[in-house]
Amino acid sequence: QVQLVESGGGLVQAGASLRLSCAASGRAFSSYAMGWFRQAPGEEREFVAAISRNGGSTYYADSAKGRFTISRDNAQATVYLEMDSLKPDDTAVYYCAAGSINVATVFEFEYAYWGQGTQVTVSS
Repeated sequence: QVQLVESGGGLVQAGASLRLSCAASGRAFSSYAMGWFRQAPGEEREFVAAISRNGGSTYYADSAKGRFTISRDNAQATVYLEMDSLKPDDTAVYYCAAGSINVATVFEFEYAYWGQGTQVTVSS
């Protein structure tokens, strides 16, 4: 098992940047592909970005391409989501997730472990 704790959310103005972190504990972090998802009020949870076990492969939702960057530090057992040029539409609770798979995948069912989420609010 792995436990995940997100941090770095907050209230920012449109155009600002935030860096989310997700610290993992438990079983070897490098055994997991990692993903970030988000859920806005009244909406379904949606995929944002994913990264493979060794960080060699990443995948982004269209809404994140060019603005968000996912990365990981296996030595620190942490995955990051750098978010630039934030928009009010990015307002959501952001969750990190871990899956015992090798590839970066968009599918929620591939991720067995989830954090509690961190709130990101972008004002216009």
